[in-house]
Amino acid sequence: MKTTGIIIILIGLALTIFTAFTIFTKEKVVDMGKVEITRNKPHRLNWSPVIGIVVMGVGGVIFWQSSKK
Repeated sequence: MKTTGIIIILIGLALTIFTAFTIFTKEKVVDMGKVEITRNKPHRLNWSPVIGIVVMGVGGVIFWQSSKK
């Protein structure tokens, strides 16, 4: 359980540092026979750094409870 707590703490740290993630999808703009024009359309996923802090807290509790036994 100590390892699980440490992994969850590291995930929370990453969520706190990186608060956005961008995914690109291809979208057809023009499709005329053999001619096809596409463009990359960005989709941005944002989250609050508070989520990362809460996840680190949960990982800390798991780590603390496993070291107590």
